[in-house]
Amino acid sequence: MPTWSNSRSGVETGVGSGPFPDVPAGRGAHHGVMTNSVHTTRKLRRSTTDRMLSGVCAGWADYLGVDVSVVRIAAVAATVFSAGTAAIIYAACWLLTPEDTAE
Repeated sequence: MPTWSNSRSGVETGVGSGPFPDVPAGRGAHHGVMTNSVHTTRKLRRSTTDRMLSGVCAGWADYLGVDVSVVRIAAVAATVFSAGTAAIIYAACWLLTPEDTAE
């Protein structure tokens, strides 16, 4: 049976030891911790149901996983403090972000 030396403890371990008998013990960064590597792809879309003007803020809120009111307040504050530059960015998002037709 092949053995490996655990660099932390100096103990030799081999296949068949530890919580996962088919995985060489002492190798890798997750020593007995299983991780789920399934990734879901989120797409940025303008909302067709929760819109006040064009659905850009609601789309960003859905994408970021925050309340839409937070995004709307941030957009208004950014418009005020940037002397209107954020309004130009909002208009660009309105033109470039596709609508969510799956709802």
